[in-house]
Amino acid sequence: MTTFTHDGFVTTGARPFRHDSFPMRLFQKAKKLGMWDPYDIDFSVDIQTWPEADEAERAGSLKIMSAFQAGEEAVTLDLLPLIMAVAKEGRIEDEMYLTSFLFEEAKHVEFFNRWFREVARVDQSTLGELHSPNYRKIFYEELPTALGTLTIDPSPRNQLRASITYNMIVEGVLAETGYFLFDLFQQLTGEDNGPGMREGIAKLRQDESRHIAYGVYLISRILAENPELWSEAEERMEQLAEPAFGFIRETIEEQLEQFGELPSGADPEMILQFARGQYDKRFARLRKAREQTLDEIETIALDTEIQAA
Repeated sequence: MTTFTHDGFVTTGARPFRHDSFPMRLFQKAKKLGMWDPYDIDFSVDIQTWPEADEAERAGSLKIMSAFQAGEEAVTLDLLPLIMAVAKEGRIEDEMYLTSFLFEEAKHVEFFNRWFREVARVDQSTLGELHSPNYRKIFYEELPTALGTLTIDPSPRNQLRASITYNMIVEGVLAETGYFLFDLFQQLTGEDNGPGMREGIAKLRQDESRHIAYGVYLISRILAENPELWSEAEERMEQLAEPAFGFIRETIEEQLEQFGELPSGADPEMILQFARGQYDKRFARLRKAREQTLDEIETIALDTEIQAA
C-alpha cells in the first residue's frame, strides 16, 4: 500500500531554504509584475478600430490570435505535471515560482478570450479551424505528451524534454515570433490601432520573459547534473524544429494564397529569419550549459536572465 508522508520540511530545517535562489528571485518579480488583471485592459478603442482594418489585416490577426489563444490554454492545461515533478524532488523554491507561472498562463487565456469576445466578435467555436497541421503537431500532440509523461516518469530526461518543448520551442521560438509579428504590424499600421491589445501583449511578454528564463535555468541545471543527456536535448530541439518552422511557413503561405500579401505588406523572409534566429539563440544557450557548473549556472542566471524578467 502506498503511503504519502513527509520526513521533514525545508523551511523548518530539512535543508537551508534558498530565499536568494534564482527561482525565488523570479517569484519576487512575479509578485510585483505579474499581478495584472485582463479585465483592467481598456478595449474601447480596439472595438472601434477593428472593423476599420482591411480584410487581410483582420484575417492575419485572427490567425495569430487564435494560435495564441489555444497555445495559452494548452500550456495552462499541461503545466501541472512539471510542478508536480519538481515538488516530488523537494525543490520548494522552484515549486513556489511555478505556482505564479501557472497563474499567469491562466490569465493569458482569459486575456485573449476577452479580446475575441469583445473586439473581434467572432464565433469562437470555429477558431480551431485556423490551426494548421504543424500547429496541431506541437500543441495537440507534442506538448501534452511531453508534459504528461512526467506524471508517469518525472526523470531528468523527461523534464528536459518537457522544458525544451515548452520553454525553448513554444515560448522561445513560436511565441517570440508571434510577438515579433505583432510589433511589425503595429509599426506598419500605426500605434492608434489596437491600444488595448498592445497593452495586454506588453504584460504577457513581461510574464513570458520570466517563464523562458526559468526554462533556460531548469534545462541548464539538468544538463549540468546529467551531461550524458545532451544528445537528448539536441535530438529534441532538432525534432521540434520541423513542425515549429513548418507552422510559421504555413501561416505565411495561407495568408499569401488568400490575399496575395501579409498584413500591412510584411516581408515573409524577415519573419522566417527572426524565427530561425530565436531557435539558434536558444540552442546556443543550451550548448553553453554543458560546460558550466551548477554554481556558474546560478550565477549567470542571476546576473543576466533576471534582467529580462
